[in-house]
Amino acid sequence: MAADPEPVLSFAAATAELGGRTVWRDVDLEIKAGEFVAVLGPNGAGKTTLIKCVLGLIPLARGRLTVFGRPVQRGSDRVGYLPQRRSFDADLRIRGVDLVRLGLDGADWGLPLPFARAKSARVAEVIRLVGAEAYARRPIGELSGGEQQRLLIAQALVAGARMLLLDEPLESLDLNNQQAISSLIRRICREHQVTVLLVAHDVNPILPFLDRVVYVAQGQVVSGRPEAVITTETLTRLYGAPVEVLRTSDGRLVVVGQQEPVSYHGHG
Repeated sequence: MAADPEPVLSFAAATAELGGRTVWRDVDLEIKAGEFVAVLGPNGAGKTTLIKCVLGLIPLARGRLTVFGRPVQRGSDRVGYLPQRRSFDADLRIRGVDLVRLGLDGADWGLPLPFARAKSARVAEVIRLVGAEAYARRPIGELSGGEQQRLLIAQALVAGARMLLLDEPLESLDLNNQQAISSLIRRICREHQVTVLLVAHDVNPILPFLDRVVYVAQGQVVSGRPEAVITTETLTRLYGAPVEVLRTSDGRLVVVGQQEPVSYHGHG
């Protein structure tokens, strides 16, 4: 029997602290190549802190974190990052293709022509990958939210990232665009073995596309298949308060508790 592939991301007995406060502690987590993982939990629980630790922006207080088998380092081209969605002014004239090119290190000025051509070819390649060829040369301010999001994902991939960290990328999109972007991300994971960690507040639109969830709450982190983690027992323990998970007739998971308003977890 073949051995399981080595994890591309590994936390071991990891603890994060901010301003002397423990955000989460004793985290053991492994994520493998090509997995699509949602990072879930209430506001302020430490979801973005987890992402920033992977980026090398926040050091662990204790424990070990490796990315692609090596200690985490800041500024790796193998890790692409898309921060919480920023809005573009409708009058912004920069083209989508130029926005994607900004994801490459350096600039074309003074570089040999073959190198500039290689960069242009790489930009065109990732634009095709996200399905944005039809509008990539239009000003970014004229594009819809879903079109902008595809180009931002291309920007995060263009330098050769093998892991994407996406912080609330679906927050301001309508349901159709949320599902379309989620489907795109799953295809990138499957076909190109890119690992994706996506921070989400509402998992409902993305749950049918996920391999695993990582739930952060009350200083703890629990990971596993969605149906194994989003349960009455697990969420009650994480929140330290009664939480009930119900399944509706159409297959949705409904989470009812005192900590947050009712949230719906669609299950395909």
